[in-house]
Amino acid sequence: MGGAPPRRAGWLGRTLSGLAVGLGCVLLLGGFVLAAVLYQPYTVPTDSMAPSVAAGDRVLAQRIDGDEVRRGDVVVFEDDEWGPSLMLKRVVGIGGDTVACCDDQGRLTVNGDPVAEPYVGGDSGASSVGFTVEVPEGELFMLGDNRADSQDSRSLLTDTNTGSVPRDAVSGRVEAVVWPFGELGLLPRATGFADQPGGVSGEGPLRPLFYATSAGAVLILVGAAYGGMAHRASRPGRRGVRTSGVAHNEGTRG
Repeated sequence: MGGAPPRRAGWLGRTLSGLAVGLGCVLLLGGFVLAAVLYQPYTVPTDSMAPSVAAGDRVLAQRIDGDEVRRGDVVVFEDDEWGPSLMLKRVVGIGGDTVACCDDQGRLTVNGDPVAEPYVGGDSGASSVGFTVEVPEGELFMLGDNRADSQDSRSLLTDTNTGSVPRDAVSGRVEAVVWPFGELGLLPRATGFADQPGGVSGEGPLRPLFYATSAGAVLILVGAAYGGMAHRASRPGRRGVRTSGVAHNEGTRG
């Protein structure tokens, strides 16, 4: 009877361990599968989006439809007029907007409102070239953050071409830099466009997916360790065997 409680404790420990490992596997594998479905990796080929992302950076872009794009989004798209490769630029105007540069303080304006762009790199400000364009409905006007060294919608502007890109050319919205490790993190929201109709895009599901996969990994490690301890604790120890001798005195009947 003395061995029953350890056996029950061991069974309970192994059960809890199995549940923790099982739940951990669901969270870990489910997180990775969802991330693979919802996101696409992309290697940045040039410095046209520096300092937000630099050449050689590895980013994750959430797979979205063009209808989900908001001003300020950094998007991945493909358009024949821009070349055969995937491109990565920031959306500064959507269909119906009037985008111009620059105002008296050198700022980009959208529909007459100046836009704060803390992400713009280089010394040229919002643009070294002045322009005014009305973006056609269903299209997007794109600029690189490195305005002094970016081939973008400004490069395609002509009397008959607005330099814009159809919404359906967009395949993803960049949400995070994942390599190099020192640059790991989510891209800040472009809050300078927040007062425009439709506002700016909210954060995608990458952060919850990261928490889920991290929790899954911890549960697997803790569950496996606890299961091992429970198994060792439930093993019966060696018991010494004592033999009791009983002396029988026989009376002598005479």
